[in-house]
Amino acid sequence: ILMDDPTVTKIPVIECGEPLVDLGLNPLLVIDSRLADAVGKHRFVRAGLAQRLYRAAESLPDEFRLLVVEGYRPLALQIRYFNEYVADLRKRFPGRNERELRSLASRYVAPPDDLPPHCAGAAIDLTLIRKDGPEVYMGTEINDSPEQSGGRCYSDSQEISKESTSNRAVLATALENAGLANYPTEWWHWSYGDRYWSFKTATQTAIYGLIDSP
Repeated sequence: ILMDDPTVTKIPVIECGEPLVDLGLNPLLVIDSRLADAVGKHRFVRAGLAQRLYRAAESLPDEFRLLVVEGYRPLALQIRYFNEYVADLRKRFPGRNERELRSLASRYVAPPDDLPPHCAGAAIDLTLIRKDGPEVYMGTEINDSPEQSGGRCYSDSQEISKESTSNRAVLATALENAGLANYPTEWWHWSYGDRYWSFKTATQTAIYGLIDSP
């Protein structure tokens, strides 16, 4: 089930009012710069998600640390990403109608009008890094689309090496035990408090709605 499915989009949201907090202030986390913006918005997530990330980081095997790539994303940027990806899919699949293209796009970028988790401060894109420095290979590069990766970006892909499968399991175990939910088409995308988390955890409501930038 994808983010644009009515099962997900009809879940009610009762905003809890938690603030965004800066993940860069906690030494347990390493902040990546590849999607950095001028004021560091990518480092921010809701306080409840942040606390769960700290818990996950503490539970990792000693050789690993969490590498944060992107948390909060302004709605304008979400719109741009979505429109660019739909345009690419339209060229790749000229026979698909707009509804089908929207659904295909939602494997990789949440539709802007469906309360995207990143725009609620409820989602984090992250991976593992070793304490001695190098980023851990997870079978694809982080943010590789289904087309770029041949579907290996899917969390349960059977087309990756045993080592990459093991690395994904380390990440998943830490984050699931801390209460986060994975979006199954992106091994790197985890969330708490959004509609997809609510769907995955059978919670009746989401607690994070759209939020202004920090």
